[in-house]
Amino acid sequence: MVILKKPDEIELMKKAGQIVAACHRELATRIKPGVTTLELNDFVEQMIHDLGGKQVTKGYKGFPFATCASVNDVIAHGFPNSVPLQQGDIVKIDIVASYNGWMGDSAWCYTVGPVSDEAQQIMRVTKECLYLGIEQAIIGNRIGDVTHAIQKHAESHGYTIVRELLGHGIGRSLHEAPSFVHAGVPGKGFRLREGMVITIEPMLNEGTADIFLDLDGWTVRTWDGKLSAQYEHTIAITKNGPIILTDQQHTL
Repeated sequence: MVILKKPDEIELMKKAGQIVAACHRELATRIKPGVTTLELNDFVEQMIHDLGGKQVTKGYKGFPFATCASVNDVIAHGFPNSVPLQQGDIVKIDIVASYNGWMGDSAWCYTVGPVSDEAQQIMRVTKECLYLGIEQAIIGNRIGDVTHAIQKHAESHGYTIVRELLGHGIGRSLHEAPSFVHAGVPGKGFRLREGMVITIEPMLNEGTADIFLDLDGWTVRTWDGKLSAQYEHTIAITKNGPIILTDQQHTL
């Protein structure tokens, strides 16, 4: 069942979203060669606490860390570790925080020092896909309008879209109905309604869309070892258009 949020509840969710956004703003200044994703994870966990929030992912269905840290060919759900990041890497950090029981969720892709033109390109196109999808997230549209905009832009640049990992509703729970693939047909799928709050989180691969799961049961990688990029925002569907609750341009 889709749980529609009232305007005052969306405002509460915005607080959680801004805790996540603040963490991402700070991470952008800290990610560099030699830093480990475990150090970044511990920093984010402490910052969420200091801002009055609670981390969500550690302990969620057994996941052992407060963030997901996914480097290069890791698509999502990577474990933070003590391996130093190297110049030329790209790293996706996924953060979920709650505030007074309401949640915000956002993943962002970062460069580690100068990176290749290919890495810059897939990151740029993935971010463009995110915002093209958000533009279509208006009352009366269907989810296929959102996901087709993402798919069309990604494929026009030669990238593939991961289909096994989904966008989803969010509120007092991390994963609520509805869930959806980031590819689709205009005019198809569920209709967007005022009060829906969802994550839009396209994952684009350089090569095949095929994936495999590491033995840890969480880490998802590209099948061919090529790069993958992801950007994610939590958004609310409102009569005034989509509101990005995890917008990094806003401050607490």
